[in-house]
Amino acid sequence: MFDTDDRKKEISKQGFTIINDVFKPEEISFLIAAIEESDKSNPTFRKNADVFAIRQFLRVVPSVLAVIFNKKLVKLIEDYLGKDYFVVKSIYFDKPESSNWFVAWHQDLTISVDKKTEISGYLNWTIKHQQFAVQPPLDILEDNFTLRIHLDDTEQENGALKVVPGSHLRGIYRPENIDWDKEQIAFCPVKNGGVMVMRPLLMHASDKTVNNARRRVIHIEFSRTILPNTIHWSEAIDFSKIFSIQN
Repeated sequence: MFDTDDRKKEISKQGFTIINDVFKPEEISFLIAAIEESDKSNPTFRKNADVFAIRQFLRVVPSVLAVIFNKKLVKLIEDYLGKDYFVVKSIYFDKPESSNWFVAWHQDLTISVDKKTEISGYLNWTIKHQQFAVQPPLDILEDNFTLRIHLDDTEQENGALKVVPGSHLRGIYRPENIDWDKEQIAFCPVKNGGVMVMRPLLMHASDKTVNNARRRVIHIEFSRTILPNTIHWSEAIDFSKIFSIQN
């Protein structure tokens, strides 16, 4: 379906790849309608003039599961990630047309778990929206993946991600230590219905919207790590079971 070897090399070397035409227009329309019809009073929802976000997205809007994990996406996951991966986190982001919201340079350094406990190598515990987050050992972050499903055409002018290619290979890489004279920046435009696959350690950011165009993205994180017995992934979903039910 896709040039798998080249894509896998791109992810390994650059830290990301972009695949357009994963979702049909009618599938994107269904996802948008499901989001519009969801219960906005849920405490996992956040809405203001600059951003609308739904945390634990797949859990609180379960009607989208069968459409998101269509044949194309499941094959993409198996080809590029492997058959052992499962969902561990999901968020929906909507950057409205007039948004002044921007995201500073960062790596995604935390995972979502069900409780806080003292475990060697697990650092910087926080709690947000009744969910615990922690920075796990580096090898877990290096093995995880993120998929970003785009519901709108996303360009530099409406907040497409900008990344530092290859930065995922440098471990924990603090923004304040970046030498911008030596680094390259790549913008990552993605078409409506396309998917960006990226490593969470890839340094990334996004700018304010300047073209009055909306940017809606479903962000899903994947892992194949079994956590220590004292904690569990708070949003774990075996998407392969969803896919098998459809067929």
